[in-house]
Amino acid sequence: MQWLQRSVGLAIIGCASAGALLLWLAVAAGGPRAGRSPEEGLLFGAWQVFYDTEVPSPRVVMAAAGLALLLAAGVASLERWIATRARRSQDPDRLPLAPKLVMAQTRGRYAGPVTITVLVPAHNEEGCITETLASLRSQSHPPARIIVVADNCTDATVRLAREAGVEVFETVDNDKKKAGGLNQAIARVLPGMGENDCVMVMDADTSLDQGFLEAAARRLGDDRALMAVGGLFYGEEGGGLIGLFQRNEYTRYQRDLKRRRGRVFVLTGTASVFRSRALRAVAEERGRNLPGIPGDVYDTVALTEDNELTIALKSLGALMVSPPDCTVVTEVMPTWRGLWAQRLRWQRGALENLGAYGLRPATFRYWAQQLGIGYGVIALATYLGLIVLMVVATDTWVWFPFWIGVGLVFTLERLVTVWRGGWKARLLALTLFPELFYAMFLNVVYVKGVWDLSLAKQAAWKHVVQPSHALRVEET
Repeated sequence: MQWLQRSVGLAIIGCASAGALLLWLAVAAGGPRAGRSPEEGLLFGAWQVFYDTEVPSPRVVMAAAGLALLLAAGVASLERWIATRARRSQDPDRLPLAPKLVMAQTRGRYAGPVTITVLVPAHNEEGCITETLASLRSQSHPPARIIVVADNCTDATVRLAREAGVEVFETVDNDKKKAGGLNQAIARVLPGMGENDCVMVMDADTSLDQGFLEAAARRLGDDRALMAVGGLFYGEEGGGLIGLFQRNEYTRYQRDLKRRRGRVFVLTGTASVFRSRALRAVAEERGRNLPGIPGDVYDTVALTEDNELTIALKSLGALMVSPPDCTVVTEVMPTWRGLWAQRLRWQRGALENLGAYGLRPATFRYWAQQLGIGYGVIALATYLGLIVLMVVATDTWVWFPFWIGVGLVFTLERLVTVWRGGWKARLLALTLFPELFYAMFLNVVYVKGVWDLSLAKQAAWKHVVQPSHALRVEET
């Protein structure tokens, strides 16, 4: 798969470009219409405007709408078929975590109440570790153990964790970042765990909402086949405009997951709970059906260890869910530089994961998502480019009522999807163009990730150290 790991980004961009070219050829096949000058009129009795009522032909509109619905329905149907097939599998070699197989193996056994051991990986997190641990200790369902996995810390993280009364595990000679530290800690706690003993991995810059652990434990206790419970995250307050951009993005992500009825796309690293059986199965399959070193739970080569572990569990047939009552608050990147580093790692990591796993049923949805992102990069860049071209090529601004209507529908969608975020989120969505330029920023990150991967440039983890909570409160 070495060739695929380097060319995965180019393959996705190439397919998206081919799709855009085919769409352009289909529209152009109708032939040019006779040109005519735009009409002139008064808007609201005072504003003189030029407008053009020409619209695409009904054939083109119907073809575009039909193609979009066909693709959406096709992806959803195929994803559902793949999931159903995995759930019904009884193949212990290929899908050892398939629900039907797990239910048969655990039938008639009582494994005791669900317990949760929390691992908090931390590298120089003195600014937020105290608040994170407080949110854990205040849960209605208390964790059995809380272990701060201190990885090469040079600040007060270890001291603050011990003062909070939790266990501290300091990594030994770890040069594999977060994944390496977690592998060391899991190797210590996993051997003594039973069927209903679970491990929760939670970022040090995250705070659990009340009831998270209780809801997760209830779900795992009610369903023996459930292998993992992921959290729904939203951004903390503050951060100015860049923070609001990220909160809107996270709000839409939450909404999408709820509409999927909790079907997991990524078991977020902010906070996810794993059954011990699932972690053991992943460790056993590394180097055989899964990439990585045999015995490791996390693949230390992956830049996005949470996304990689999600694909690993799906590849083994695991049933996972992100319920609406498991929510967490996570920090937002305070600067554009920090956001660039974070998103470049996410995007580069996602592409590398696809290259490592290749084409298999468990990765179908992820390939489809990346293809959609690639097409979105082309579509948005073309849209903004055409606006600029019209501005510099014409003496007067010409309004097109049809496209204004399409834009209003798009604006309404942006508004509705962040409605729960409050009036600031709604106002930002209503203005539309700021969020479009934020989307362009993310698109540039995507292209940069594809470029770096194709040239085999060395990727860096680029940990961003956040200021203390007290300082952030003063700044906001």
